[in-house]
Amino acid sequence: MAPAAGAALRFLAASTGARSVVEIGTGCGASGLWLLRGMARDGILTTVDADAAHVDRARSVFTRAGFGVGRARLICGTAQEVLPRLADGGYDMVFVDADPVSYPDFLAEAMRLLRPGGMVVLHGILAGPAGPDGPLRVPDPAEAAVHGTVRAVREQEDLVPLLLPLGEGLLAAIRP
Repeated sequence: MAPAAGAALRFLAASTGARSVVEIGTGCGASGLWLLRGMARDGILTTVDADAAHVDRARSVFTRAGFGVGRARLICGTAQEVLPRLADGGYDMVFVDADPVSYPDFLAEAMRLLRPGGMVVLHGILAGPAGPDGPLRVPDPAEAAVHGTVRAVREQEDLVPLLLPLGEGLLAAIRP
C-alpha cells in the first residue's frame, strides 16, 4: 500500500472513531498497521486472509509494532467462509483489499456488517487494465467487477461515497 493511501486509511479509521474494524485481505500486514494506528486505543481489528503465511507474517508485524495480542484477531480462511459468521451491524469500518472479482460480494457483506455511521473502504479502485486500452478491448473479470462495484456504491442512496485518488485508489463510503 502506498504511504499516502495508508495515511488516508489511518485518517478514515480515526475520523470514525473506529473501535471494531474488519479487514478483508491481510496481506503482509501493512494496511492493518495503518488501521490499528487510526483506531481507538481499545479497538480490535479483525483481519481475514486465506493464506496462512500472510496471517503469520501480519501477526509478527503487529507484535513488532507494539500492538498486543488482544488488538488484532487474525483469521485464516476465505472471506466467503468467515464473513457470514461475523455479527450483523457490529463494525465501524470494513476495509477491502482482496480479489477484485469478489468486490461485489464483499460490498454486500460490508453493508450487512456495518453499523449506521460505519464506513466501507475499497482499495485498488483506480488500478488500470492489464493490457493496452482500445475500442475492441474487453475488460477482464476483475476490472468489470471493480467497475460494477463503483457503480453500485454510487447508485446506493444509503451510502455517501468519496473517491480518494491515492496509490491505486480508495473508494470510501459512509452508511448514514
